[in-house]
Amino acid sequence: MAQKGVQLERESFSCSICLDLLKDPVTIPCGHSFCMSCINTHWDKKNEEIIHSCPQCRQTFTLRPVLVKSTMLADLVEQLNKTGLQASPADHCCAGAEDVACDVCTGRKLKAVKSCLVCVASYCENHLQPHYNSSAFQKHKLVDPTKKLKENICFRHDEVMKMFCRTDQQCICYLCSVDEHKGHDTVSAAAERTDRQRELELSRQQIQQRVQDREKDVKLLQQELEAVNGSADKAVEDSERIFSELIRMVEKRSSDVKQQIRSQQETEVSRVKDLQEKLEKELTELKRKDAELKQLSITEDHNQFLHNYPSLSPLSLSTHSSSIDIRPLRYFEAVTAAVSEVRGPLQDILTETWTNISRTVTHVDVLLSPPEPKTRADFLTYSQEITLDPNTANTRLLLSEGKRKVTFMEEEQFYFCHPDRFTVYHQVLSRESLTGRCYWEVEWREDVEIAVAYKNIIRAGVSDECGFGQNDKSWSLYCDENSYEFYHNSIHTPISGPRSSRVGVYLDHSEGCSVLLQHL
Repeated sequence: MAQKGVQLERESFSCSICLDLLKDPVTIPCGHSFCMSCINTHWDKKNEEIIHSCPQCRQTFTLRPVLVKSTMLADLVEQLNKTGLQASPADHCCAGAEDVACDVCTGRKLKAVKSCLVCVASYCENHLQPHYNSSAFQKHKLVDPTKKLKENICFRHDEVMKMFCRTDQQCICYLCSVDEHKGHDTVSAAAERTDRQRELELSRQQIQQRVQDREKDVKLLQQELEAVNGSADKAVEDSERIFSELIRMVEKRSSDVKQQIRSQQETEVSRVKDLQEKLEKELTELKRKDAELKQLSITEDHNQFLHNYPSLSPLSLSTHSSSIDIRPLRYFEAVTAAVSEVRGPLQDILTETWTNISRTVTHVDVLLSPPEPKTRADFLTYSQEITLDPNTANTRLLLSEGKRKVTFMEEEQFYFCHPDRFTVYHQVLSRESLTGRCYWEVEWREDVEIAVAYKNIIRAGVSDECGFGQNDKSWSLYCDENSYEFYHNSIHTPISGPRSSRVGVYLDHSEGCSVLLQHL
């Protein structure tokens, strides 16, 4: 109530032209007051008119009134400014470029607070009051202020469009319904709104349901994201620990070899130095003895020679050079060769393991798996190069063309003994471990058996546990000139179709399925 009183107080001392507090207020004969500059400007614009009027009540004056500043009003406005009773600045209530302006206000227009769909006009708070107070306006439809009121007026008949043509799907006025839309399916705009409102509510329900579903999906994805991050962090930590252990193991073996080499080096050096010292002592003694003998040999006195000859000391036992076995070509080179033999298999293991690790990492997916391939072009995106493992090949199989071709032979082939070899069944596995999605194609002549098997399939013996398709660890397709037969866990399934010399194999390890494509 206090704020409303302040607003009324402010409006009582406002100029109806600039809508601001009066400046140099003047009162014209009809009793209304304006800013002196505002009323002068207003009348100056209408200078060509003989009769002047009040901008507020429209009372006319034959002669242009003489304007005299109202001292009392000026004092009151000054006191009002000093006491600060005015509310927010006038600009706060005046319509800006982005606002809907009151259609009734003259001069500087106030902001509209409502728009009337019946009157097709917008009103400020003051000019809206008749719609609240008068029964004549009770049925008028008030909405939030809008600049699109003119869109409700028929441009042909200048009437409010209160009807809707379902035939042409557009709003029309009553005259349109009996004119160019005559015979069309027309209803009131309110009736069409009711139908559309039901559709809208149904759409909202569907949207809200989808919102709930998507919120659940987002929550699940967030949980999955946290799980992925946690799993990745743990995998990194575990991998670093495992590789650190391997590095420490290699470093320890390197240190052990180094220590053994140095220890053996010290032993051999010590032995050589000991022998070297003995030889040097013997050499000194021999040189001394040679000097004595030389001195005696040049003695001219025969008696002196014969007297001194028996006193010569006998020679010590000689260290004959034939007791020293010198191997000048190689000493510790054999150690290097032995270490090199370890490096080769270790590199092979690391290479194969790295391929499996890399493929496993790249095939990690969460929920957003790509669609299943349907065409050969789709399958080729998962193409996998397959090479055959000679350590698993039966001795009646010949591997050639870079271990990508296998041929059955009447005579046995030479292979080193290996525990992974199939001893009875004429079978061979690939060197690559298959994970994720993989696809490869097999070209064949005569009879062939194409299979997918777990790595732990039994290799030795003639039991069904060793044969492709005869157990739960393998799946096979047998192809000959007349038929195709599929085997798994000893269950035989004939497959119809025309003969093809190329068979495509698709494996989705993560989904646990495989597809054999016969016609390529």
